[in-house]
Amino acid sequence: MRKYLLLYMLLYSSFLCAQNNTPGKPYQQPATPVCITHVNVVNVITQKTDADQTVVIENNRISAVGSTKKVKTPANAQVIDGTGKYLMPGMTDAHIHFFQSGGLYTRPDAVNLNSVYPYEKDQQWVKDNRADLMARYLACGITTVIDVGGPFSNYAIRSQLDTTILAPNAFVTGPLISTYLPPNLDKNDPPIIKVNSEQEARDLVKKQLPYKPDFIKIWYIVLRDQKPETTYPIVKAAIEESHANGLKVAVHATQYQTAKLAVEAGADILVHSVDDKPLDNEMLQLMKSRNIVYIPTLVVAEGYHRTFTQQFDFTAHDLTWSNPFMLGSLLDLQHLGTKAPFDYHTMRNRFHIPAKEDTIMATNLKLAQQAGVLIVSGTDAGNIGTQHAASYGDELLAMQKAGLSNWEIIRSATINAAKGFGKEKDLGSIEKGKLADLLLLDSDPTSSLPTPASIRSIFHHGAIIQPENLIQPSPEMLVQQQVNGYNIHNIDAFLAPYSDNVVIYDADGKVLMKGKQEIRGEYTKYFNKTPDLHCQIVNRMVMGNTVVDQEKLTSANRKPSEGIAVYKIDNGKIVTVHFIE
Repeated sequence: MRKYLLLYMLLYSSFLCAQNNTPGKPYQQPATPVCITHVNVVNVITQKTDADQTVVIENNRISAVGSTKKVKTPANAQVIDGTGKYLMPGMTDAHIHFFQSGGLYTRPDAVNLNSVYPYEKDQQWVKDNRADLMARYLACGITTVIDVGGPFSNYAIRSQLDTTILAPNAFVTGPLISTYLPPNLDKNDPPIIKVNSEQEARDLVKKQLPYKPDFIKIWYIVLRDQKPETTYPIVKAAIEESHANGLKVAVHATQYQTAKLAVEAGADILVHSVDDKPLDNEMLQLMKSRNIVYIPTLVVAEGYHRTFTQQFDFTAHDLTWSNPFMLGSLLDLQHLGTKAPFDYHTMRNRFHIPAKEDTIMATNLKLAQQAGVLIVSGTDAGNIGTQHAASYGDELLAMQKAGLSNWEIIRSATINAAKGFGKEKDLGSIEKGKLADLLLLDSDPTSSLPTPASIRSIFHHGAIIQPENLIQPSPEMLVQQQVNGYNIHNIDAFLAPYSDNVVIYDADGKVLMKGKQEIRGEYTKYFNKTPDLHCQIVNRMVMGNTVVDQEKLTSANRKPSEGIAVYKIDNGKIVTVHFIE
């Protein structure tokens, strides 16, 4: 009886006391010009860093850029001293999907878990949490995102995002014009529509025209028993209709033969790497002569492989900048058992990390770069295991590992992306007249690629955004972050949401552990002793700054056990935990 009385008292205390957090204002919209003086400008046009520059921002655009000795600072300007800092253009993730969450349940056509977690619930989660995901993009220095295919509701999302500073620029298209119909996706507003004739392809292009798409997307899928030439006329018809209406065309074609046919048909953008064979000189010269945009999306396949085999390699960056709920959902396979359509232990024999395809993709990226093909960075974020915003840093590092220089990677994320999608008039470089989408960095991105930790300030349409104020973790987020750290046995990630003076109690109010250092020692031993330890959240209740989790713990060398954990949050940290068994 006493343990339930304790639970009641904790919840009632939460009801009376609101969380003592006072978030900082996330951005400032200057009423006067802004001058960033004595800054090092990362010039993506010349591929040189211009020292001691002044950049003037008026309203939402760059009105002047040049030597501090020559550029006059307006008398009423807000001056930011950029001494020792670096200014680069905001970055672009040129391949994302708004309708996908990045979690385990977001692609029922790939792994159908509707009996566990309905697809409609995942879709609603994406809608409810879009503001958080967009804030994460900005915090990672991504001021533009390009959605390369989704339901017609994509166009409404673009309109919504255009109304707020706290979201990146969004360029979108609608449903994928496809040669294949995947199962289990939304039938009311489908993200992918199979067309069966040239006329149907043309009609679907025309159907999107009133929404003013930024481009058109084709899914050129060829199954094992099919020949690429069979559906080539459909692809060609869609491209011709798009071009006739002044629209570029992006094509999903990961096989050498489909990619080549797509380019020959007039495609402008290949949104994935060719992953079945190396690009030969004929194909490379064809891509170069046709001004093809090549978006390698190196990390997305590995995201699936790691999820399906439960062999994760989460970095501190991934754990910090991913939405914790979607990242945590990837670990659910460890408690689904027979409810999952496959056993993740068995899948380890099927998926090898890195896969042969990963090596081919890296090779083809380097070959394309050397051949002078326009390379643009993109992640395919939203797919299972590819988190919105956080995956971008992993993609840049994968490009670096493939052999691209930092300058080449930075250009792929800025000016190349702008040119590739026809937006270079407004975006992609630090030049007079362009939108003021800029990153003020503490370190040189040409020496060490930009990370959220290196970003001092973000300028988005002239507004000054403080990245540390963009994401205000809720009590539930903090609790989920420590659950994620627990389940991957990462002691630093587990402890990050806790106050230095956190106290853990048992059901009778007896102190079990006090302070991070003591908890670190005890839980490190615990993780080492039970390497397959997994915590399933059976139920969760949130009231104010208190989170109550009903937990089930499993491992191979112990019987499953259940209990209740009551977390109290104050000033953005977990300050007390009561375990009720």
